Amino acid sequence: MSGGGFILAINLTTAALLASVFLLMAAYDRSATASRWMSLSYVLGFVYVSLEFIVAVVSDGNFPIIGAYMAFAFALATFNVGLARKYDRPVPGFLLALLLTYALATILIHGGQPHLALLPMLLYQLPYALLQLIGAYLILTAPRKQKLDYGLAALIAGSGLHFLAKPLIGLALGSVGSTANDYMATTYALFSQTTSAFFSIAIALAAMVVIMRDLLATFMKRSETDSLTGVLNRRGFEERLEPILRFNDNSRLPLTLVLCDLDHFKAINDTYGHAVGDLVITTFADQLTQAATSSRPVIGRVGGEEFAIVLPGTNLPAARLFAEEIRSDFASSMIAGTPSEQRFTASFGVAERQEGENLLDLMARADAALYHAKAAGRDGVRVAPAVVGGQSAPTSGRTFRARRA
Repeated sequence: MSGGGFILAINLTTAALLASVFLLMAAYDRSATASRWMSLSYVLGFVYVSLEFIVAVVSDGNFPIIGAYMAFAFALATFNVGLARKYDRPVPGFLLALLLTYALATILIHGGQPHLALLPMLLYQLPYALLQLIGAYLILTAPRKQKLDYGLAALIAGSGLHFLAKPLIGLALGSVGSTANDYMATTYALFSQTTSAFFSIAIALAAMVVIMRDLLATFMKRSETDSLTGVLNRRGFEERLEPILRFNDNSRLPLTLVLCDLDHFKAINDTYGHAVGDLVITTFADQLTQAATSSRPVIGRVGGEEFAIVLPGTNLPAARLFAEEIRSDFASSMIAGTPSEQRFTASFGVAERQEGENLLDLMARADAALYHAKAAGRDGVRVAPAVVGGQSAPTSGRTFRARRA
């Protein structure tokens, strides 16, 4: 077996493995189609390498030659579709179709193998180069890119440029083979297959890392998000607070915590059923999210009918106004499945963080204020007094975790 044939054998195995891995990744996130398209791309890569093997052993026939050339072009095109899906970009369907048509015309004109001249060889490699550069463009024009995304774009762009360099390498080596069969025995074939293998593996691995990064981020978000309301759950809320408190220690800006509890929620469930109860909760959560639009607030559902909002950069008077606005809006809300005269209310406790105060003490003071709002008849807002003498305000023997409607 020639050196080029040996590299082809490696490429064949690699294409099959990479296609399988992308397909396996797609199984973990069925809502994402990028992995499926990338798997299809490497399936087509497998077809391309298989046809290259056939070309090496068949002395006649243009079909395997044309098929191999077009299989690789389609592999690059489908990978671009996967990139477009991954980065939420429009699929450049017309441009891809145009380049595939150009690729077909190119291989038919050259009869399978370009002459050893710069222009024919450049025109032969041009569809591949342009297809790769389109992929890099899709990534670079996407929003919210990270370092890994730039790395993937660089690899794809590098692959595109290496296709443009191949004619120069072929001219420098002095031979690309007079026929497709002769090509496999040349040094140029060894170089071409090796560099293509390097870029195909490197691009696949980089794409897998990017997809896994986003999958892990999605799984983490799901683990920190309340499935009913879409806001953070208790775990996510508390984990988000730690870095915010550290930043607050350094910035000396105000920070306020608002605790909310829906009034008589058990009675709502008992009277109207859990479906209406869920609707009441989601309505309240939506109003919180819509109202808290400044200072990057952190909103969490920390209990069945309990919510917490951290307002960085907001002092106590402003936070109280925020709570009063939510209270008023919620009290005037109409909930489907309930009588038109039925009104739903919530109680609020507001506490501004004191210098050096930890999370538990801040929550305890806000919780105490909420308790006073409940005791005063509900549907109200109460603020916690400042820390006096280094001690938090009394919590009336109650904890943040054990409140009743």
